[in-house]
Formats: sequence, C-alpha cells, structure tokens
Amino acid sequence: MAVTDEAIEKIKGMIVSGALRPGDRLPKESELAAELGLSRNSLREAVRALSLIRILDVRQGDGTYVTSLDPQLLLEALSFVVDFHRDDTVLEFLSVRRILEPAATAMAAARIGESELDELNAQLDALGAEPSVEALVAADLEFHRRIVQWSGNSVLCSLLDGLSGPTTRARVWRGLTQKDAVARTLHEHRAILAALRDRDAEAARSWATVHVASVEQWLRSTL
Repeated sequence: MAVTDEAIEKIKGMIVSGALRPGDRLPKESELAAELGLSRNSLREAVRALSLIRILDVRQGDGTYVTSLDPQLLLEALSFVVDFHRDDTVLEFLSVRRILEPAATAMAAARIGESELDELNAQLDALGAEPSVEALVAADLEFHRRIVQWSGNSVLCSLLDGLSGPTTRARVWRGLTQKDAVARTLHEHRAILAALRDRDAEAARSWATVHVASVEQWLRSTL
C-alpha cells in the first residue's frame, strides 16, 4: 500500500472508530504523524485528499477538522465524478434514475406539504402550455428535486441530485427532436402532482416511472 493510501486508511480508521467525530479538530500535524507512525508529508497528502471528498475541512490558520459527514456533503464528490460520464453511459444513468426516483416520489406522497404542492402547481402554471425546451428542462430538474427532498431520505436525495446531471442533455435533445415531448412532460408532471395531492404513493410511483422511462425509451430508439 502506498504511504498516502496508508495514511488515508489510518485517518479513516480514527473516524470510523469514533476516535474522531464530526466537528472534531485533528491533533497537530506533528503529533498526529507520530501517533499514526506516518511521515508528515504522507499525512499532509492524506489530509489534502480527504478534504477534496469533504471528509476533512482544512481551515487556514485554525487547523483541520472532521466535517459534519452529512450525506449531502459527502455525495458532492459523486456529482463531480459523474460529470465525466461518456455519452454511451447516459442510458445507464437513466436506468438508475428509473429505479430510485419513483421510490423517492412514492415516499414523498405521505410527507409533502400542501403549500409545497401549491408552489409546484404554480410553477407549472407559470411555464405555460408551450415553454422553451431549455426552460422546461430547468423546471423539470427543480420539480423533481423539490419532490425528492420530501422523501425524508437525505442519501436518496443526494444520489438523485448527483445523477440528474448526465441526463440533462438527453432531455434537452428529446425536447428538440421528439414530437409532443414538451406536452407529454407537462402532462406527466400534472399527473405526478395529482397523485401526490391524493396521497396515493403507488400512483405517484407509477407516474414517476412512466416519466423517466419515456426519456429512456426515446433515447434507446435514437441510438
């Protein structure tokens, strides 16, 4: 194992064991290096790597701290990584969305507030019957993000937020090339909202599945 990897594993071990907890300040570099049996250079590299993936927070002039380890914070790294996806993997991202997003939408049915549903409905009204494709896709991202936030599961919310990026271009492409794609998307959004307002989790799940699957089916037919 490379010395930097060893250093990362040792710091990880301290966090997992509870020796270091969220918000804790790490000991001074010289003290921690001696405690872990590491060189200061390898410890420094490990700290730099762990700060990039939001495990540690290096505060200039104040020291290094364990972050909150909140799932949303940690999964920011996922968003960064998936931005490097190849075009031929978009279908795979859509398949994962088709599994996760309907489940999150169903979970939201029991939790989402009436005021939030009213706001989502107003957002759809504001788009009108013939929005531009770009405006619709931006609204689509916001629509699903707000619903998923009501699932009550921060990990699921963060995963879906990270996965939405790679499919954005496919949704724009579909809106520009497929007849009735805009009208169909608006109709599916209305159906999802109606199911949520009725507190019908299974109907919400079904409409969310149809919504993602329609993009996936169109993309398969064009490749």
